[in-house]
Amino acid sequence: MENSNQQLIVGLGNPESDYGDTRHNLGFACAQELARRLGVDINRKRWKSLVGRSEGRGVWIVLPQTYMNLSGEAVKAAMRDTGVAASQVWVVHDELDLPLCRLRIQRGRSGAGHNGVLSIISALGTKDFARFRVGIGRPSHRSSDVGVRYVLGRFTKAESEKLEKVVSGVVDALELALESGLERAADKYNRAGALGCEEPR
Repeated sequence: MENSNQQLIVGLGNPESDYGDTRHNLGFACAQELARRLGVDINRKRWKSLVGRSEGRGVWIVLPQTYMNLSGEAVKAAMRDTGVAASQVWVVHDELDLPLCRLRIQRGRSGAGHNGVLSIISALGTKDFARFRVGIGRPSHRSSDVGVRYVLGRFTKAESEKLEKVVSGVVDALELALESGLERAADKYNRAGALGCEEPR
């Protein structure tokens, strides 16, 4: 039975400490900061994930510990036990197709090569979940091997100086979406400069 009073927010990343500050773990970082703001402890182990819940707001925060390409297993298990529908799932993840300091909030899009998102679509059999696509930019070379090394690589010093604003801005968007809906959050944050760290043109 579906539970319309709950929200499942999933941060994507890889679980081992070696990946902690890589580009591919930006979804983890944003979900962890949201948990901090909401006063949620996300150290509980459940659904092949680290999990926490804001009881007053009915918000589950989930960090799958399956590795990126099996994230769908964790999300499907969480949905089954909480009773949330796919439309109540928000996935926060890194996005090659957007530059650093850009956020795009969308629903129903293809995985566009992101293994975590592709795994979720496959496991759920639907694309009807919201995505908070957090830009990391693309490497200068476009081969697939370079792309893999790029997303699993660490941010440069210049990029790292912007990360606090990126994470803070994404969490501001998540909080606005929780309070006022996805559409209002998208209207405010799906635009250049919304996260406050883009270089002026």
